[in-house]
Amino acid sequence: MQALSDLVTLINGVVWGPVMLILILGTGLYLTLGLKGMSLLSIPKAFRQLWQGAHKSREEGEITPFNALMTSLSATIGTGNIAGVATAIALGGPGALFWMWLTALIGMATKYSEAVLAVHFREVNEDGEHVGGPMYYIRNGLGEKWLWLAVLFSLFGTIAGFGIGNTVQSNSVASALKEVFAIEPWVTGLVLMLLVGAVILGGIQRIAHFAGAIVPAMSLAYLGCGIIVLFLYAEQIPAAISLIVESAFTGHAATGGFAGAAMIAAVRFGVARGIFSNEAGLGSAPIAHAHARTQSPTNQGLVAMLGTFIDTLVLCSVTGLTIVLTGSWSSGESGAALTTLAFQSALPSAGHYIVSLSLAVFAFTTMIGWSVYGERCITYLFGTGMVLPFRILWVIAIPLGTQFELGFAWLLADTFNALMAIPNLIALLLLSPVVFRLTREAGSRQSTH
Repeated sequence: MQALSDLVTLINGVVWGPVMLILILGTGLYLTLGLKGMSLLSIPKAFRQLWQGAHKSREEGEITPFNALMTSLSATIGTGNIAGVATAIALGGPGALFWMWLTALIGMATKYSEAVLAVHFREVNEDGEHVGGPMYYIRNGLGEKWLWLAVLFSLFGTIAGFGIGNTVQSNSVASALKEVFAIEPWVTGLVLMLLVGAVILGGIQRIAHFAGAIVPAMSLAYLGCGIIVLFLYAEQIPAAISLIVESAFTGHAATGGFAGAAMIAAVRFGVARGIFSNEAGLGSAPIAHAHARTQSPTNQGLVAMLGTFIDTLVLCSVTGLTIVLTGSWSSGESGAALTTLAFQSALPSAGHYIVSLSLAVFAFTTMIGWSVYGERCITYLFGTGMVLPFRILWVIAIPLGTQFELGFAWLLADTFNALMAIPNLIALLLLSPVVFRLTREAGSRQSTH
């Protein structure tokens, strides 16, 4: 096991090195500039589009644009919002939160572009369902000479799903419930396996309806608790923001139980955990958006980019600010334990229950959302005959994840995230002229009406 851990650590250091950070941030910045800042300027329009698309039923596709966003959010809103933010701050200092924000701001253009391409290049499979995502826009947009890139994405996506979307989630929930409620990890794993299995066996439409109901409720509940904390510490918010920005460019010396971190650590862990949470550039979310009932790639792109806004700029900010405001970041704790400590400091009678229950619900929906992504990746490689075997393997892996050592589970998920992102980011750069053209054409049509 130690040899495997050492190997994954070595690979992780390479794939999350400077080249990867430049590729993620550079792609997002290039797309933001190429779209002339549209992704940042069109946030109000995107919310209007989301509302208008909440009940579309006549256009081609399996689920409404609203439920497509909720399905993608069910996958992105997970342990990354609670444990991931805390891990970034524990390893990179408060400045990591700044780099998470920056990753999200330019990541909105990345997420927009992914969804535009997913809808534009989607296909109808042998079961009559619309399917899309990086493997399809690579094949249909770049041609046969790039098929190897589509295969690589699908392969890494299948494996990554069992990390980021499955075992890491069940592991984090089991750890939190053991700490707070003394529930044995195997019990948590078994219950999660049964609940997830009951939803995913119904396919994309059942998953989408479930996500459309539970994701808004759970997000608002967690956000409400966070706002209470921010209200209690309102006077200290300016100082906390100042600390975050300063640490982003200078690093932070050792203090309390915090071991200290250089600027590069703030950048690395802020960007890595930001991508882990909002998945901009990963190529996962467009798989869900390809199912949307829409004939407008750009409209779905607007809806899709709200996923990054909601996930990181709203929910991750609540977690991160709570950790910094309460001073818990220097305690030496990490992961969900750090977030629990922060909420417990602010809300002594309820903090640990809030974090544990939120983590459980967030992780549960992530396992459901990511099952769609993994399933689409493996069926691209081997056909629809793999759907049932994949779903069975997916639910079996859930209790197994509760038995891993947390650090190794995160490391594995982090590594395959990067491997999955690389083919997608290459495709986004090569297909960016298509995104820019479709956006210009959509703008011209709207200006003539």
